[in-house]
Order: sequence, then C-alpha cells, then structure tokens
Amino acid sequence: MRISINRKRGGIKMENIQVQKRDFTVKAKKLRRLGMVPGSVFGKSLPEAVSIQIEESVARKLVQQKREGSRLTLDMDGQMIPVQIKEKTMNTLNNEIVQLSFQALIEDEKVNSVIHIMLANDDKVPGQLERLLIEVPYSSLPKDMIDTITLNLEGIKRGESIMIKDIPELMSGKVDLHIDPEEIVVRVTEKKQNEPVVEE
Repeated sequence: MRISINRKRGGIKMENIQVQKRDFTVKAKKLRRLGMVPGSVFGKSLPEAVSIQIEESVARKLVQQKREGSRLTLDMDGQMIPVQIKEKTMNTLNNEIVQLSFQALIEDEKVNSVIHIMLANDDKVPGQLERLLIEVPYSSLPKDMIDTITLNLEGIKRGESIMIKDIPELMSGKVDLHIDPEEIVVRVTEKKQNEPVVEE
C-alpha cells in the first residue's frame, strides 16, 4: 500500500485566472445573461472586500477543476492576488454558478482550509471498503497548503485501515490538524457486500 501526495491540485494548470471589478450598474441577473459570474474577494491583505465578476466560461472551468480550499492567483486589473477558493454557490436545478468567493492569502500568516482525500486502485480492494473521511480540516502557511492527498490502496488487506496519523504529509509539522490523528480515513472489512458465502 502506498500513499502519494498531490500538491499540484491534480496536475491542473489553471493557477491564474482573470477577474474584473464588479460593474454595479448591471444587476446580477443581467450580469449572468451577459456571460459573467459575480464573486467576491476578502481578507486581511485587502482594505475591504472587493466585488468581482468572472467570465462564465472561466468560472465553469474553475468549478469543474478546483475545489473549495484550492489555491490559485487572481489577476484583477494587473493586481496579482494569491487566494484560496472559499465557497462555490451553485443552483443545482439548472447547474448555474450563482457566486464564487475567494479568501486572499498572506505569505506569513496561517490560513484555515481543507485537504481532499482521493483514492486510487480502490477497485482492487479485497474486501468491503468503508470511506469514513473525505476532507481533512487544517491550517498552514500558504506555501504549505495541500489541495489533495491520494491514497493508493493497492496492496491493502482485509481488516486493515488507514488513519490520519498514517499519512506522513499530515504529520510533517507543516500543517496544524483540526482533527484527531486517530480518526480513520478508510478501512477494509472482511467481505464485500453481496459476496457469496461458500458453504463447507
């Protein structure tokens, strides 16, 4: 069993996105009809929260490829602002992006975020896989932020489990966990559901 760390957010190269300051002469509903998505940026590094607008095609790509807690840089009229995605608000009825909010990051100040737990080779697990954690809350300096951690389950045996403390990157001292290290992330029980019982 191997644990691999993904620090590059799935290998996605969408690290910088263009945004504009919001045009308040246009109401949000009309703004969306014009192919723009409203949003906001807030944080201690800014004098005040800034309302922004993003091209819908860019926002759509962002929603598909990034997660809440993902780090990227906003290019707002030439001003480069390192941020994490704080919230993605969607209308699930029509898959419309209602709003995106971002938290500006400060280089030497820790920020709260979440690490997303991904699985690889889970189809090779010999028993019934129980996934108990999909997100790990933590805080760290921006340079130490982690988007996802991938657990390669190849070789895991029935009856085994992986706890937070078994993941080296989470115990490196670079992140402050907001969760008990004894928490179980995944475990494998003795048999799969609907697995036939062999009578002696």
